[in-house]
Amino acid sequence: MTQAKVELFDQYLQIASSYFKALAHPARLAILKYLSESKTCISGDISNELPLSRTTVNQHLNELKSVGLIKGEILGVKTKYCLDKSKIAEMKSIANSFIASLDIYENQKC
Repeated sequence: MTQAKVELFDQYLQIASSYFKALAHPARLAILKYLSESKTCISGDISNELPLSRTTVNQHLNELKSVGLIKGEILGVKTKYCLDKSKIAEMKSIANSFIASLDIYENQKC
């Protein structure tokens, strides 16, 4: 979908779709889960935790950084990665709200 087409939708749906897109790959979910379970910022090589090359992991980290779910701070030759607590909270709120808005009707015929 081109940027112009995205702008046809309200801001809430645009933000929700950016989060859902960021979550749409198992490697990104694994990265978020790893950072969350670590309960601290990680300055080591996250690619050691995934069955992917360092280059591929870096691409996934960049996707997560682009929507703000993680922060990366360069410390010499390493980068320290952390979850962005406020963005994670916002994403959880938007996802919960969106999913709750999807009504399922018992009498619905398809």
